[in-house]
Amino acid sequence: MEQRPTILIIDDTPINIRILSELLMDRCEVIFAASGREGLERAMTARPDLILLDIMMPGMDGYEVCRRLKAEPATQDIPVIFVTALGAEADEARGLQAGAIDYITKPISPAIVRMRVHNHLELKRHRDLLAEMATLDGLTGIANRRRFDELLQLEWHRARRTGHPLSLLMIDIDHFKRYNDRYGHLQGDDCLRAVAQALCRAMQRGGDLVARYGGEEFVCILAETDAAGAQAVAERLLAQVAALQIPHEDSPVAPQVTISIGYCTATSLSGHTWQQLVSCADRNLYQAKQAGRNRVAVCDLAHCNLLSCDETEQNP
Repeated sequence: MEQRPTILIIDDTPINIRILSELLMDRCEVIFAASGREGLERAMTARPDLILLDIMMPGMDGYEVCRRLKAEPATQDIPVIFVTALGAEADEARGLQAGAIDYITKPISPAIVRMRVHNHLELKRHRDLLAEMATLDGLTGIANRRRFDELLQLEWHRARRTGHPLSLLMIDIDHFKRYNDRYGHLQGDDCLRAVAQALCRAMQRGGDLVARYGGEEFVCILAETDAAGAQAVAERLLAQVAALQIPHEDSPVAPQVTISIGYCTATSLSGHTWQQLVSCADRNLYQAKQAGRNRVAVCDLAHCNLLSCDETEQNP
């Protein structure tokens, strides 16, 4: 069953919320907020497909709410329709300049509201489909490097805001060039697809992301995950790939395909960048490969450039 789109109504007048809700609830999931500040919070947590926004509200008006929505990477692509009693041409122009996709004046026409909402939801659905296709790796079907870069920046900003830890895993198939040389590139492609799906199966939360970083390298973003949690995920990844039992007769590590993992956990993001998190995880991956592969190497971001990485060896 196809999931129904979610609409967020931001309006300080209960009767307006009720009218719009009753008008749209047969086709959509409707949530609401009674102030601009509450609306921003709900937009961040619910990530609705469309926002219906009043302009005249106490404290923070609709123009400012729209401006903040468009300035925040997590909400900037959510279409906003102003639904307001302000009908002057200058008011409408200001609303569109603030980033709204449409402008509806009160008193509303139910038929017009329903049709405009339907049209904008359809446009967003098609945009989302195109965006999803642009962020998938053509060979493995999982997220690609572009999607990884986008999500890591979003999660980095979110972690800075919440103070929660953020972990990043860099993963490499051990001696993959030797695999290609022995079995051929077509079988190598099959191996990449199988490993990609095994890595995805190891994820236990919907918000975790596995992406193809390039070649035989993969990455995993673990939001709100400390070092212990990242270690547990890394161990599952090793086990999932080993369980595939893909023969690799030219590997000096094991008779089957294995992976090496380096990860880094950022617990204090102040003074650091998301690029440094990537560099730290990449350095730890190098340490795991230098130490013999088929294992995990780890250190935290604050000490990655200062102390030697601790190493946790996994039994093949």
